[in-house]
Amino acid sequence: MADYPKHLNQSSGIILQTPADQFFTKKSFLFSFWLYRLIRILLGVIFLWSGFVKLLEPAYFAVIIEAFGLIPESWVMPVAVGLPALEVIAAIGLLLDIQGSLAVIAGMLALFMVVLAYGIWLGLDIDCGCFGPEDPEPGVYHSLRPALFRDVVMMAGIIFLYVWRYSRSVKPIRFLELI
Repeated sequence: MADYPKHLNQSSGIILQTPADQFFTKKSFLFSFWLYRLIRILLGVIFLWSGFVKLLEPAYFAVIIEAFGLIPESWVMPVAVGLPALEVIAAIGLLLDIQGSLAVIAGMLALFMVVLAYGIWLGLDIDCGCFGPEDPEPGVYHSLRPALFRDVVMMAGIIFLYVWRYSRSVKPIRFLELI
């Protein structure tokens, strides 16, 4: 028998463990269950808080939606109530790791990123509306660019959650299993 180096599989010759592979193994911190849980909970809490605060004062959120000028005036108030309600429901689903909630959060976040990019492109100097009327961000500096950056970071977290689930072959809980 040939003498194979320790990092090669004798039957296939595939490299099993190089220093780079060790970083991405399922036992590394990058793919640990705790990091997955931490990112999932952080995203869930952010969306829960954001939706809840906007539901408390939908008229304020409606003014911001109207400032972007993307939807007809008759749709502004239903969207100002429906979107935060969807945020709260999806956030609860993400906290409980229910199937479909991460996709809803990812879709909403993609929508928010497109709207923010549109506002930046138009040169709008308005509040992003992310965290309701108590958001200190607009008083400090223009809020669309930092909000877009924050959304990109959250999207990276969502991508991590999807990669983690795929690499571990983990499926979230189905809603009907909770009932």
